Amino acid sequence: MKKRLKTPIGYAVIVFAAIILAFNYYIFIVKNNFAPAGLNGIAVMIQYKTGFSISYMSLLINIPLCIAAFFMVSKRYAIRTLVFVVVYSVVYFYLQEKDYTFFQYNAGGHDTIFPCIISGVITGFVSGVCLKFHSSTGGTEIVSKYINKVKPNANFFLVYTLLNVIVAIASLFVYSNDAANYKPVALCLTYCIVSGFVGNYIIKGTKTAYKFTVITTHPNEICQQIMHNIKHGVTKISASGVFSEDEKTLLICVVNKHQLMDFKNIIDSFDNTFSFCETVNETFGNFKRI
Repeated sequence: MKKRLKTPIGYAVIVFAAIILAFNYYIFIVKNNFAPAGLNGIAVMIQYKTGFSISYMSLLINIPLCIAAFFMVSKRYAIRTLVFVVVYSVVYFYLQEKDYTFFQYNAGGHDTIFPCIISGVITGFVSGVCLKFHSSTGGTEIVSKYINKVKPNANFFLVYTLLNVIVAIASLFVYSNDAANYKPVALCLTYCIVSGFVGNYIIKGTKTAYKFTVITTHPNEICQQIMHNIKHGVTKISASGVFSEDEKTLLICVVNKHQLMDFKNIIDSFDNTFSFCETVNETFGNFKRI
């Protein structure tokens, strides 16, 4: 039953995310004369200069990319991304045609950093949610997916950064009149940083943790203290040192950040014990106490 519900729920989330992004662009971005990141930033600048709607430009850019992704990346990914793009374009077109200007945040050239930050947070949230549901907001994200599939070791960050730098530089000329106006460049870069930070946070999740690997001659005593004081289980593995050939025990335990010092205090209380810690970006499964 749960598996059957996953698909419609996934599409419902994607549609909702597309609606949010359309409102985001209409309310916070368009009126404040700055271009956001990626191909959508190019669409915003084209609308500013020519009046050609972002909704049309989004379809012209993303439909060919979705068709390419259908054959070269993943059918499900391409279809879900196409659903997002169509809903986003239709909703934005509706808002534009109905002229809901009373919704728009027009900073009037003053304190433009506020709509920039708000829109960056919203875009990052939408991008992160879409990636979690095997979709994307289109544009550079489709290109990223293709590069990661064809060349897993390729550094897409360089390509993505280069495109955003091009958009930022272009915005200098698009939004400048008699004198150079560097504010759109700063706003574009700020938008990129904020949306990237929020998007990564959504993708990685909030269930960060720490994994301790402990090598000791006191496995039972340490396990008892961990289970009694921290309420976490421990995995025990028999091990032996290559140099000394002494038999020891390797313990593995994952704890949350609030229990980090408690765990270290337990380890410090035993001799012949060595440990190291690794950061875990996200935990899955039955880890309720994190």
